[in-house]
Parts: sequence; C-alpha cells; structure tokens
Amino acid sequence: MSYTFTRELRLLTPAQFKSVFTNPIKASSAEITLLAIPNEENHPRIGLTVAKRFVKRANQRNRIKRVIRDNFRLHQHDLPPVDIVVLVRNGVLEMENEQLHKLIEKLWRKLSRRYNG
Repeated sequence: MSYTFTRELRLLTPAQFKSVFTNPIKASSAEITLLAIPNEENHPRIGLTVAKRFVKRANQRNRIKRVIRDNFRLHQHDLPPVDIVVLVRNGVLEMENEQLHKLIEKLWRKLSRRYNG
C-alpha cells in the first residue's frame, strides 16, 4: 500500500472542483466543510480551498493545506472513491496542527459513513 500523494489524487481543474459543488455529500464542523461526490476512479481525490478572508497570510494558508493534505495522504485508503473539496472557514487559524489532524480525521469518518450509509 502506497502513501504517496501523486497528481492523480488531486482535483486540478476548475471543472473538477465545480462538479463537486453540485449536490455533494457533506461533512462539516464549525471550521471545516468537506463536500464530496462519487467519482469514476477507484480512489479518492482532494481539492483544497483556503480563503484569504479567513486566513490572511500565505504561510498560514500553506500550513493548513499541508496538514490537511498530509492527513489525506495517510487516510486515502480508508476513504471511498469520491472527489472531495475541503473548504476552510474561520477558527482554523487558532488550531494547533494536532487538533487539525484530529478534526479532519473525524470528518473523513463522517464522510465515509454518509457515503456508505
């Protein structure tokens, strides 16, 4: 089992992102929302949006994206074949990396349950 994060695990084009916004499966907390739709691949794909209005500084946005991507990389084999867009809202900035990891893991589980159930 490989835990790399290759290009094919990412949503790359605006069209790929856009398709997720039509009728998605949702899993959310106060700080993060996951939107997902089943895809034709046999693995999940992820796209991240961290808005400047919630996270002003680039280095902070990068940290958040890095933590989420890393967590996705480690849990990709537990996830159903869906395209996921991660929307980050207020409050994420105050979270330590550890808290962020825990929160995103909880959301992956919630998403998987909703997909399967």
